[in-house]
Amino acid sequence: MDLNSDLAEGFGRWELTDDEALLGIVTSANVACGYHAGDATVLRRAVDLAAARGVAVGAHVGYRDLPGFGRRFIDVPPAELTDDVVYQMGALAGFARIAGTGVRYVKPHGALYNAIVHHEEQAAAVVAAVRAFDPAMPVLGLPGSRFLALAADAGLPVFQEAFADRAYTPEGTLVSRREPGAVLHDPAAIADRCVRIARGEPIEAADGSSIVVRADSICVHGDSPDAVGIARAVRDRLAAEGVELGSFSARAR
Repeated sequence: MDLNSDLAEGFGRWELTDDEALLGIVTSANVACGYHAGDATVLRRAVDLAAARGVAVGAHVGYRDLPGFGRRFIDVPPAELTDDVVYQMGALAGFARIAGTGVRYVKPHGALYNAIVHHEEQAAAVVAAVRAFDPAMPVLGLPGSRFLALAADAGLPVFQEAFADRAYTPEGTLVSRREPGAVLHDPAAIADRCVRIARGEPIEAADGSSIVVRADSICVHGDSPDAVGIARAVRDRLAAEGVELGSFSARAR
């Protein structure tokens, strides 16, 4: 099982995540590419740290929305969205090359991630960007999403993601952050749930029903309160249960 987190989500003097601590725990790093968060210095530092620790670097691409942290849907024309995603991947790839590594996968961020679960045109636009950049580039997304279906049709290696610290609807999508209880905070309970996900066992949805979430990677959000503590609890519990940890992207090449 892979364990990932969102990193480089600062800007200038503003710091949000503890990248250095998280990079001692996770196996994949979703690095912001400057559109929803991150500037050149923040990106380079995160990539340098990831490379030094052998953590896989992924492009965390999103809408051009620094004020909204990429969590607001934007009705971007498909051609423009494709160009925006290519631009972000290119920026991150430059820093990755300098650090002696590369961009190993792509994971959309925030509102874009949720939009392309169902939004056909935007999903296709993101797939077109990834395929143009590298037709062998793995992508990470929500199980059952149009994004992953279209990516598979385009020949991209497809991997499914679960969320350690987010509530699920009965349909297997994420509960909106606007709803109470959308973000989970208890490290022990989160770790227990991640073990069930890793084993392919049911977890509880927001309405109390049971769902099964298939996953190649589990995400702990870097901007959550006590993100480091949660990520460490998840990693330690998975290891104690005999779950081998390693980057999913290494299996794609």
